[in-house]
Amino acid sequence: MPSVTIALPALLEPVTGGVRELSASGETLRDVFGNLVRREPRLKPHLFDESGRLREHVLCFHNGVNTRWLDGWDGPVAEGDTVLFMQAVSGG
Repeated sequence: MPSVTIALPALLEPVTGGVRELSASGETLRDVFGNLVRREPRLKPHLFDESGRLREHVLCFHNGVNTRWLDGWDGPVAEGDTVLFMQAVSGG
């Protein structure tokens, strides 16, 4: 099963004990996300809503492509792929 590198924003360091880069394996992004939150369950409420979708303020990029532009999370991943989570900031 391919292993994907996952980069997290500094804001989530307290949740992961200071770790900002993790890896998770899976055949698809959906698998990778599922394995990530099984391994680090405290991340789930920060990244995903109750229905399993990304929270509105969370951005996710798979190999530089915003996952909101994809047709879903069921496309394949490859060994060495990267996933970057970012938290959108807004205000005035």
